[in-house]
Amino acid sequence: MKTIVTGGCGFIGSHMVDRLLAEGHEVTVIDNCSTGRLENLEHQKGNPSLKVVVEDICNTDKIMPLFEGIDWVFHFAALADIVPSIQHPDEYFHSNVDGTFSVLQAAKAAGVKRFMYTASSSCYGIPDKFPTDEKADIRPEYPYALTKRLGEELALHYAKVYGLPVVSLCLFNVYGPRSRTSGTYGAVFGVFLGQKLAGKPFTVVGTGEQTRDFTYVTDIVDAFYTAAKSDVVGERFNVGSEHTYSVNRLVELLGGTEENVVYIPKRPGEPDCTYADTSKIAKMLGWHPQITLEQGVQNILDNIDYWRKAPVWTPETIKDATADWFKYLGK
Repeated sequence: MKTIVTGGCGFIGSHMVDRLLAEGHEVTVIDNCSTGRLENLEHQKGNPSLKVVVEDICNTDKIMPLFEGIDWVFHFAALADIVPSIQHPDEYFHSNVDGTFSVLQAAKAAGVKRFMYTASSSCYGIPDKFPTDEKADIRPEYPYALTKRLGEELALHYAKVYGLPVVSLCLFNVYGPRSRTSGTYGAVFGVFLGQKLAGKPFTVVGTGEQTRDFTYVTDIVDAFYTAAKSDVVGERFNVGSEHTYSVNRLVELLGGTEENVVYIPKRPGEPDCTYADTSKIAKMLGWHPQITLEQGVQNILDNIDYWRKAPVWTPETIKDATADWFKYLGK
């Protein structure tokens, strides 16, 4: 197959590229490298089956020719993180909605055989029940979640109206090697790993008893590959670990103790639990995750040098970074 991976220099996208190349596919990556890193594909340098194009997906005229003759599209390109989306909703709408529209237009014109959209469990907001299934109410709490949901609706609409063979995977709390180390306050793994390397206390939100469906990146990639090989069209699937783990348990696995933990205020708009009901993808596609949290954390610790460039967050800098979060979501 000839495939395109948008955002292929990013966290999940680069792992998807690895899997596709290992399976013998020809891969074209489209990434503007605003958050993705060319270094994430450095180990594939010289691979004749890989082409990397540094381009913004919103530039439809520039990306359209790249889709000629393409079989599969994996759409990962997006802006992530909550606080920046509150501060700059225009940028998030442009990237996550306009960008998705651009990629859909190119895919439709090329007549691709599969289009895989990357949705976010954040669209569920604060769910009424756990585990949360695909029929749960959509309640975005912040612009990032909203733009990812709007992108998903666009993709599924193209499946309905134009017959584009779309499948949407709704991802829960993805972690693993190559996750972002940018200066933005965000995912708990990046925060904790930077603090661990610097010998600083772990900043635990609330009591730490809140739980998250931490899902290892290679399991996510396997779900995408499984869905791409199927003949299912127009469906959305939750993808999770089949478990939910407390933040305190994560601290414990990272070597934290009561002496090196600092508790900071709970943030508005965040659920006490994220937990995917994955029975639909298990039933329809036969997919199940393979990596436990214990295995995944060990894999990260084995590659911890990657996070030496990550910022080291303190309660004071976190308070400053999340001021708009409390200002707009704490009403």
